[in-house]
Amino acid sequence: MTFRDRAFVAGVFEHPTRKAPDKSLAQLHAEVAAGALADAGLTLDDVDGYFVAGDNTNLYPLSLVEYLGLRLKVIGATDTGGSAYITHVGQAVDAIAAGRCSVALITLAGRPRTGGAAADPAPDWALPDVPFEHPYGRAVINTYAMCATRHMYEYGTTGEQLAWIKVAASHHAQHNPNAMLKNVVTVEEVLASPMIADPLHRLDCCVVSDGGGAIVVVSPEVARSLKRPMVRIRGVGDAVKHQDGGQIDLTYSATRLSAAAAYAQAGVAPTDIRYASLYDSFTITVLEQVEDLGFCEKGKGGAFVADGNLISGVGRLPINTDGGGLCNNHPANRGGMTKVIEAVRQLRGEAHPAVQVKDCSLALANATGGWLGTRHAASTVIMERL
Repeated sequence: MTFRDRAFVAGVFEHPTRKAPDKSLAQLHAEVAAGALADAGLTLDDVDGYFVAGDNTNLYPLSLVEYLGLRLKVIGATDTGGSAYITHVGQAVDAIAAGRCSVALITLAGRPRTGGAAADPAPDWALPDVPFEHPYGRAVINTYAMCATRHMYEYGTTGEQLAWIKVAASHHAQHNPNAMLKNVVTVEEVLASPMIADPLHRLDCCVVSDGGGAIVVVSPEVARSLKRPMVRIRGVGDAVKHQDGGQIDLTYSATRLSAAAAYAQAGVAPTDIRYASLYDSFTITVLEQVEDLGFCEKGKGGAFVADGNLISGVGRLPINTDGGGLCNNHPANRGGMTKVIEAVRQLRGEAHPAVQVKDCSLALANATGGWLGTRHAASTVIMERL
């Protein structure tokens, strides 16, 4: 059995809420689990594998297993931030291929908009890097601003080019009734928004939202028994990038390595991809992924993303057709889950008609987790409609 025949995505669900003052974190996990299982035509009683990350909370996996009433053979709790949920897809495939489970559930939930959840490590976190970096005022936004500044210096990338990434997201979000920011914006409006950390403006930054999502990965036998479109997982890749003792290049991400592994496993090339979901914590995050995924030459990302090239029905590479983290949602300050969900919608032909990619047979989802300018992980999954 080849990797591409090992497992399928049978169900997905994105929570419609963007602010949940009336729901607990456990409730959100339960609701997204129920939604994805219903989408697949399964129930909690069918689940024998469960994967969940920390979601910036103290609600540990064992508590959720009990809360959901699961009877498991496999549990996984790898936490690499926003990329964790794509990593979980690969781990679910491996567990299913090894015969350890047949129905794997992956959930994400968070309430940062209601309850607050900083994306930066606190000064008292017992991490080896904190004492060395915190005194210098490291924050998420300024580490990404460093990456943008360096990319501009090395390759002549401009703020206008970065702004086109937000413009594309807004063109897609206008068709999503659940998106937080539905208004279409222009390049000029992005550049006129307040500067947060030079060269990144407010509209270069993602939204903060409550909510979550879930994915159900199943064995081929289970997939064939369900009355759902067959979405096969063809390849997955994971990688980590850090400062390497100070020898760091801020112009690329760990995606360069995770993508190479996923392409090799899937037996496809970047030119084969019809749709891509790319992690968009900031506009620079997308630009670096476009290059690292091989959609254009290194240093040419600015020109590639400009002039509507990322808009579905207009450009060469439609991305984030739900509006992404820049306009739709970013639950728990983590975006990998929703990237897989929208890629599955595209493959099934279930995206909004205004943004549905014609004949979408091969899609990619990629996410980074951590901090692009310091240390982070990346995970890439390639999926195919049968």
